[in-house]
Amino acid sequence: MQAFLSAFGGLVLGVLHGFDRLVFRGHLRQLAYTHGMNGYLYANQVLLKDFTNHAKERTALLLASSLADAQRQGRPIVYLNSSQLSKEDEARRIAERDHIHQGLICVLKCVEPCWTYEVHRNRAAKKLELRGKQGKCSFLYHYLQHPEFGFMHIRLQTWYPFAMQVCLNGREWLAQQLEREGLSYQRRDNKFLALEDFARAQALLDQQLQTPWPNALDTLVQTVHPAHPEILGQAPVPYYWSVYQSEWASDVLFRSRADLERLFPQWVRHAITTYRSTDVLRFLGRAIPLSGQVHQGF
Repeated sequence: MQAFLSAFGGLVLGVLHGFDRLVFRGHLRQLAYTHGMNGYLYANQVLLKDFTNHAKERTALLLASSLADAQRQGRPIVYLNSSQLSKEDEARRIAERDHIHQGLICVLKCVEPCWTYEVHRNRAAKKLELRGKQGKCSFLYHYLQHPEFGFMHIRLQTWYPFAMQVCLNGREWLAQQLEREGLSYQRRDNKFLALEDFARAQALLDQQLQTPWPNALDTLVQTVHPAHPEILGQAPVPYYWSVYQSEWASDVLFRSRADLERLFPQWVRHAITTYRSTDVLRFLGRAIPLSGQVHQGF
């Protein structure tokens, strides 16, 4: 970026560096592996022969508590029966239709692949065994217009082990920060086309780096999963958070559209003739062998 600005900085109005897409995953670590799940069931005095009924009961409690706020507010709870439907597009359509500028937009329900458990009969050992497996279950997507983070969603698995995922956007978050400070801006999709104060906008993006994420994410849990941790009975395991996706973006705003239209074809040609497939794969987060050659699987 510094090399780019040294060559074209005279044509640039301003630059922003900061978070773009951010996705966090929350797991109940004791419930994430078979031995730990067996210990959890033992603590709650659940026999393996009763596991299915126990799990159905816990799922029913989770659903009732998670959907209660939407039902109280009269917000839509929509079942999507196809993975081809865009959840974000549906949520934005509902937000625009209902003029939702803050708070819960909707809850979308769907069935998706998941990691879960089932009980098997080991005929050789003549006993029941709990086994982890790839399966399918119902998920809840809570779409919010959050007062701090802006448009975002939280995904909740409704069957053991109740994994969660929080997805937000740093540029959406910046827009909320600018509005709280009364700073004007123009925005289209995920891009800022104009800013009243570039220096202050960058300072606000830098503030995002100081966020105490465990506290912020645990607070979000309570908005969509209020039954946690009581639903876990005698083993109230907390959520452990990890970063699943983290995108860092630089926005460059040019003073003149004509300058950008003149230079952009040159940059595209430079990219095509200079960068190799391995450079693109590294940018996409793919591992490159020590030989430096593209793996045959790509």
